[in-house]
Amino acid sequence: MSVYDYLLKIKDEKGAGYLVLIDPDKHDNDSIQRAAENCVRGGADAILVGGSLMLDGEFAERVGLIKDVSNIPVIAFPGSPSQVVVAMDAALFISIVSGRNPDSLIGEHVKAAPRLRSMGMETISTAYMLVESGRTTSVEFMSNTRPLPADKPGIALAHALAAEMLGFRMIYLEAGSGALNPVPNEMIKTVADAVSLPVIAGGGIRRPETAAEKVRAGADFIVTGNVIEEQGFKLIREFADVVHS
Repeated sequence: MSVYDYLLKIKDEKGAGYLVLIDPDKHDNDSIQRAAENCVRGGADAILVGGSLMLDGEFAERVGLIKDVSNIPVIAFPGSPSQVVVAMDAALFISIVSGRNPDSLIGEHVKAAPRLRSMGMETISTAYMLVESGRTTSVEFMSNTRPLPADKPGIALAHALAAEMLGFRMIYLEAGSGALNPVPNEMIKTVADAVSLPVIAGGGIRRPETAAEKVRAGADFIVTGNVIEEQGFKLIREFADVVHS
């Protein structure tokens, strides 16, 4: 079964899926393996791995450490093509369709595609839509893209419809790492009601109750990252329970 089909199965069987983002830059070799173990024990459906930067040369080794203890898919959520390594099970092939930076729309993908093909890596084409969150986030700064206005769901809808027509397989509504505010429920509902693609919501989701709101609004997958790093991986079980219920 492909990772994409696995994710669809999770959505169908559990109502929604829960993904935990691990940023290797925030861990050493010991702590990243403990983090992955907690993801598995806590009921996460998959682990996303990536970040805006690579601050040392240990990225590939740390992905291998995650794989050593994980029986759930390990999926690249890359800030750059170099963040996809052979040990991963699949990669979100992300195009930032909310922005107008040609490198983020297609340029980096052209560079990455031959390498991904040679690796035999499963790719999941994902329309990434950055939404304003109350502060400048790392992805906004590093990608040089302007986020969508949070109070204009119609603009998000138009982008999502275009992404579906272009053949993307998932929509990712993202407030960004360290966001003050998550993607509004109204925007999630507007997009989810209009497209047939699975909708991922992430960024600024700090409480299980907030995750539950996003699922009720129509999100098929919830992603948390910073809150787990800051408050401990014991929250994983709480998030998994509310997302799956």
